[in-house]
Amino acid sequence: MTEKPELEQNPAVQRLRAWNPRAVSEVLEFRGEITIIVPRELLLGAAELLRNDAGLLFNFLSDLTCVDRFPIEPRFELNYHLLSIPRREKLRIRLCVSGSDPVVASLTPVWPGINWHERETFDLFGVRFEGHPDLRRILMPQDWEGYPLRKDYPVEGYR
Repeated sequence: MTEKPELEQNPAVQRLRAWNPRAVSEVLEFRGEITIIVPRELLLGAAELLRNDAGLLFNFLSDLTCVDRFPIEPRFELNYHLLSIPRREKLRIRLCVSGSDPVVASLTPVWPGINWHERETFDLFGVRFEGHPDLRRILMPQDWEGYPLRKDYPVEGYR
C-alpha cells in the first residue's frame, strides 16, 4: 500500500478532516481501493458522517473483517468495507485496537446490518462492540472457551 498526496483530495478524506482534524490518521491506496485509518474514539462519528453527508452517501456496509496481528501491538485490525450505491464508490475504514483492551463502538446505530458481522468478530476474535444490542456468540456454542481465530489460540483447543 502506498500513501499518496493526491489521496488527500478524496471527498471522504476532505469531509472527515473538515469535521475533525484528527479523524484521519492515514490514507492508503492499494489497487485502486482507498483505506482511511481512523482513531478508535472517532469511529462512530466518522461512520455517521460518511453515511449521512449528501456528498458521500456511503449507505451500505458490506463487510467487517478482523485481522489478528499477534504478537504486534496494536493486535487487532478492523476493516469496514463501505459502498456508496448512488455514487458507485467503495471505501475502507480501518482502525487498530490493542489486545489488552479490544473494545470498539458498535456501528449498529449507523448500519443495522452490521449486527451479525460484529457478533461474528466478537465470537471468533474476542473484540467487544460497546453499545451492541445483542452481543453474544453466533457461531460457537455459548459455553465455548476462548476465541478460535486468535493466533495464540491452541490448535487443538484448550484442554
